[in-house]
Formats: sequence, structure tokens, C-alpha cells
Amino acid sequence: MKIEIWSDFACPFCYIGKARFEEALRSFTHKDKVEVVYKAYQLNPQAPKVMTGTAYEAFAKSHGTTIEQAKERFKMFTQNAKQAGLTYNYDILQMTNTFDAHRIAKWANTFKKEDALTSRLMKAYFTEGKNLADYNTLATLAEEVGLSKEQALLILNKNEYKDQVKEEQQEARQIGVQGVPFFVLNRKYGISGAQQTAYFKQALEQIWAEENPLQTLDHQDENQACDHDECGF
Repeated sequence: MKIEIWSDFACPFCYIGKARFEEALRSFTHKDKVEVVYKAYQLNPQAPKVMTGTAYEAFAKSHGTTIEQAKERFKMFTQNAKQAGLTYNYDILQMTNTFDAHRIAKWANTFKKEDALTSRLMKAYFTEGKNLADYNTLATLAEEVGLSKEQALLILNKNEYKDQVKEEQQEARQIGVQGVPFFVLNRKYGISGAQQTAYFKQALEQIWAEENPLQTLDHQDENQACDHDECGF
């Protein structure tokens, strides 16, 4: 089973959705048969590399709301995150561009480290208030999941993996992704949003049952089973 997940490190529901999905996957009997692939998506490609002011001010300006309305919105995100075992700190959050973070994640994938780095980048953004557009920050976070900081800096400075990130964003548009997180299961079903863990569990079981239908073994004695004609009233 293959599951592709389009998400952005700066997306509050992507972090929540990842936590819920992973909880469902941990309890899935056939989890060792599931391939999870992360895909790049940017909620705000025009976001700056350095934020001025506060996250409340940046959100209010970009969404045409008041700072108080932004705080209420963030409070809702924070409450949802807490239920998923996550901590969001909007007082220190830096709303910055995530394109380079996606580039370094694609590089991490060549070492089978994209999942680990994705989690680390999301925690750095939402919990620790890190600037995910800063090269040194990104390289340090890559080092924390077992990658070379020096090589990460080389990748970032040489602008590598730019085309792959753009291709994955284009792919999202082609298949109709309009919001994230977005989960594509076996290129047959799509799940939009940070659904509850139980929903993800149900989806995994359904896909597995469809792909692996029950097979009846051949048997010698054909008359030792009931159907309507043989045993029915």
C-alpha cells in the first residue's frame, strides 16, 4: 500500500494530521507493508524569508482580519494540536517561506530521513519558533536527524532539489489538491484534512481489504457447509 502525503511545514493542520495518521498507522496490523511518501506543498509561496512583527500581525494582514481574530484562530489551532499531543507557540512563531525547507527534505529523502526531518521541521516551526527559511537553522535541524550539516549547507547554497519541489507542487495541482494535508491512498482515494485517528484506521483497513481480498482454500469434502438449499428452512 502506498500513501502519498502533500503537506507544508507551516501548516498547523498538517502537523496535527501527521500525528493522527501516524497513530493510526502504528496500530495497523500490516504497517510494514505501507509505503509513506511525503510531497511538497506551500500554503504561501510569497511568504518572506524574514518575518517582521508578530505572527498575529502577519496572519491578520494576509487574511484581512484583526489581530484579535488572528489570536482566536491560533487558539483553535493550539487546542487541536494539544489533543494530538503537540505544542504550538504562536507567540514566538515565525511565519517565513518554506521552499528551502522542502528542498532540504527532498535531499533527506535520499537517505530515508524525510519522515524524521519532516517531524523535526514542524516541531521547530510550531513549538520552537525557528525560522525555516534560514540556511543555518535548516542545516542544524538536518544534523539533528543524523544528516551532515556541512552537506546540507552545500545543498541549500547550490539551490539543489528546486525542480523536484516545483514538480511535486505542480503534481498537487494536477490531481486537484486544494488544501493540505492531503493523503492519496494507492492513487485511488484521497483524504483531505487532519482527520481523526479512527478515520485513518478505517481507511487503512478498507484499502487493505480491497487490495487483499479473502481467498477460500480448496477442500475435498464439498458437502460439509450450509447454504440455503442444503440447510435452509
